[in-house]
Amino acid sequence: MSDLDPIPNPGISTHPSFREREVVVNSRGNELNAILGFPSDPRGLIIFAHGSGSGRYSDRNIFVARALERNHFATLLIDLLNEHEAEDRRNAFDIPLLAERLSGAKEWATSQPGLEHLNVGYFGASTGAGAALFAVAHDPVKVDAVVSRGGRPDLAEDALKWVSVPTLLIVGGKDNVVIDLNKKAMSALTCRKDMRIVPGATHLFEEPGTLESVAKLATNWFSANIRMPAVKDLRRAN
Repeated sequence: MSDLDPIPNPGISTHPSFREREVVVNSRGNELNAILGFPSDPRGLIIFAHGSGSGRYSDRNIFVARALERNHFATLLIDLLNEHEAEDRRNAFDIPLLAERLSGAKEWATSQPGLEHLNVGYFGASTGAGAALFAVAHDPVKVDAVVSRGGRPDLAEDALKWVSVPTLLIVGGKDNVVIDLNKKAMSALTCRKDMRIVPGATHLFEEPGTLESVAKLATNWFSANIRMPAVKDLRRAN
């Protein structure tokens, strides 16, 4: 993918081991802004679903994306709403809408040269976690795993029982309300699942070392659960 050369932007890295660039994703007819990170030998693709009030330049999600890229995962940090839609606060909580956009982004990404052979993981934060679980419940094709950070998986409601992929819920130890919501979601999930509480962390994981814990947990979960591309697919991609 020679077109993935780094371009100047405060939110984009020029780390020598991977390339990133701004892209416009066509999600089922909707043009959405995103940052595509592409290491030289990707083993999978992680698509980020941001929480309400956040987007592709989220420092926390970029931090996790960097860790995943260093561990040979391609990443797509995407704004699931365009600028006009984001002005209406209600859209940030429209889980079926966000899930539809996420599934469309997956279809777009896995049709791109160099990415088409990769299986996918969803990383959801806050309301994005609900969208990720709703999306995979209704459209699990090529999705191997989900990770939620400080998420609201409860917003997926009845769709939780249809989630069939391994799901990890990460919650801050001081985020008591969200801990309770995640415990309820855990009881509704019937897939392979785990919940990890990061000691000392509040909702945004701003405390020293807590975001590093999130990145490590997410990397380990995706590494264990996302199927590696077949050898013939790797040869074709190269």
